[in-house]
Amino acid sequence: MIKKLIYTALLGIIFFSGSYAQQSFTQEVSIGGSFGMGFASVGFTPKVKQNMLQTYHGGITGRWISEKNVGLQLEVNFNQQGWNEEFDDPSYYYKRTINYLEIPFLTHIYVGNRRVRFVMNLGPKVGYEFSESTSENLNGEAPLPNTMTVQRDSGIQQKFDWGLCGGPGLEVRTGIGNFVLEGRYYYALGNIYNIRRGDDFAKASNQQILVKLTYLTKLFSW
Repeated sequence: MIKKLIYTALLGIIFFSGSYAQQSFTQEVSIGGSFGMGFASVGFTPKVKQNMLQTYHGGITGRWISEKNVGLQLEVNFNQQGWNEEFDDPSYYYKRTINYLEIPFLTHIYVGNRRVRFVMNLGPKVGYEFSESTSENLNGEAPLPNTMTVQRDSGIQQKFDWGLCGGPGLEVRTGIGNFVLEGRYYYALGNIYNIRRGDDFAKASNQQILVKLTYLTKLFSW
């Protein structure tokens, strides 16, 4: 009899907890904007010696929290990538900035309470290069250690860019909206130059570390 009572009580607690969890969870749809700073490079094979290139990022963010601790996030961003070559003589510089319109499709994961949450956004990203610019003072020279110059000789050959991105963040939820400070890493699976047999590079893929601040306001919840 005691065992039956214990089992019944446990089942009741489990049922009540499950019902409470379902009732306490609220789906929500939010929209907002973001701005951030990045540090970019290009993974060249053969290697081109580089420092990180400082870049900028901004865009529109939409988020749907569809399940407890999980949601979907879609962004449309302006994002700069590129590379900054390193030379033995610091008076030389060569920087290529590549401007992309990009769309990340992200899984949003969170843990925490109603005010503070630790978040993780990760997923694929596609982008299209619409402009580029060069800043340099080489005047046709090839100073050491970067005697390889073919990466400077033409514009970007592959405008479509794609890869994987993700990283952790901290979200603070207030009465005037939600603020998310987030770090991300992007690794491109595509290349900015042709990599067919006989081409100059076997690999030329974007990489980027990004820190961004996003503001979100809730449109509706249910």
